[in-house]
Amino acid sequence: MKNNAPILSISNLVVDFKTGKDDVFNAVKGITLKLRAGETLALVGESGSGKSVTALSILRLLSTNASFGETSAINYKSDTNLLTASDDDLRKVRGNKIAMIFQEPMTSLNPLHNIGRQITESLKIHTQLDKNASKARVSELLDLVGLSALNDRLDAHPHELSGGQRQRVMIAMALACEPDILIADEPTTALDVTVQAQVLDLLKDIQTKLGMAILLITHDLTIVQKMTQTMAVMKHGELVEQGPTADIFKSPQHEYTKMLINAEPSGMVKPIASDAKNILNVKNLKLHFPKSKNFFGKVTSHVKAVNDVSLTLAEGETLGIVGESGSGKSTLGFSILRLLNPTGKIVFMGNDIASIPEKKIKPIRGDMQIVFQDPFASLSPRMTVADIIAEGLSIHEPSLSQQQRDDMVVEVLKKVRLDPGARHRFPHEFSGGQRQRISIARALILRPKMIVMDEPTSALDMSVQADVVDLLRDLQTEYGLSYIFISHDLRVVKALSHRVMVMKDGQIVEQGNVLDIFENAQQEYTKRLIAAAFDTRVA
Repeated sequence: MKNNAPILSISNLVVDFKTGKDDVFNAVKGITLKLRAGETLALVGESGSGKSVTALSILRLLSTNASFGETSAINYKSDTNLLTASDDDLRKVRGNKIAMIFQEPMTSLNPLHNIGRQITESLKIHTQLDKNASKARVSELLDLVGLSALNDRLDAHPHELSGGQRQRVMIAMALACEPDILIADEPTTALDVTVQAQVLDLLKDIQTKLGMAILLITHDLTIVQKMTQTMAVMKHGELVEQGPTADIFKSPQHEYTKMLINAEPSGMVKPIASDAKNILNVKNLKLHFPKSKNFFGKVTSHVKAVNDVSLTLAEGETLGIVGESGSGKSTLGFSILRLLNPTGKIVFMGNDIASIPEKKIKPIRGDMQIVFQDPFASLSPRMTVADIIAEGLSIHEPSLSQQQRDDMVVEVLKKVRLDPGARHRFPHEFSGGQRQRISIARALILRPKMIVMDEPTSALDMSVQADVVDLLRDLQTEYGLSYIFISHDLRVVKALSHRVMVMKDGQIVEQGNVLDIFENAQQEYTKRLIAAAFDTRVA
């Protein structure tokens, strides 16, 4: 680490949010941090601890009901207090000198603009590059973040990409102008383990090349240990511990820090009953998307997102589905629930839902629920948390009284470790991890037979991940729930699954008992995924 003046100094930062006529929520309580050129500083803590609020304060990206303390200051290169800078001066800094990778790419990318236009935007604002030079720079950035295949799909929109691809597009946008400081808010949350390793290596290489400082916000302490020189631990808006990363991991002083370091999903699921019946049988499932057309509009090639997949799921069983971003995992899950229209057979609870009309599927949907990967995009911003969670009850159990529905909402919020008193707030008032727990609560409240979980723990900090895994296992035992668990976090998959299915390019390349796959994988692709997931800690 270079011994020079801080490139960014946060001094006595206080952030308050006005939540009602006379109510104020104190989100950040007088924290002080320093970041030097070439340094990576990790800001860690559980969901709701104030990490993202601190990061958003640097570029003044908070909502209008936020206010800063009178003595708070955030100085960039000593001479510019970003909290009092003019809008014009701030615009010159945003995306140019200080760039940010946001936690939820689907809600941070413009759904109306293609990815080529969005990556080029900051280049147009902050550089003098002409059209050809900008196009070349976009191509270079896509190569850097492992998206070479998108060079001929610059007209694609965010919804046409996988979660991991969207996250990498956002990273490319942030790096476009080679900033002095990169604020990375959960930059690898949506990435599979192999791409995560590639992106972390990429950030380290660019940091070395440019002398760039990185403020890394993450709940994944394996990344903190691998990537950072210093770390600061936040709890309830306060700094409880900070110092060199190696020292804190070796000898944490605060009990909260010790808890975070020791928290990790562990254990195994209980075996399913020997006489458990299959509730789901999928056979020869296919879903191909048009890729290109000829002059007459005829489709000439397809993207084979799901290509001849067959699987079964028993009562009380968890099937883990793993694979790299774009392998077809999420598309398979959506197809099984008939949120897409595949060909093949999908027999759920004795009904072939692949061939019946939507009206006949509606009564069955109470028994098959989903937790989406991006919680903010899947929660209505106009509904309170209570209304979001209770919505399914009003459709599938209309005879319940308002009080009965509210009691069930309170109960399920307690189970996912959220304060029931906050149920009348709106999604934007919660952190990313809290929103993910709201999504899980919404799926659980109907006590369905099967839940498809698309990266349900990706936005959760490690301690809550462990709690949620324990919760899901307990609910499975109590209610006989079946899960299709789609994830790039192989540690969580190992702790929660009975069987594992490995996908690549829309096909199954390997499947089997969870221990057989993790301890004796046969395919090189599977071995590479496992190695990337479990070989991230620095000695």
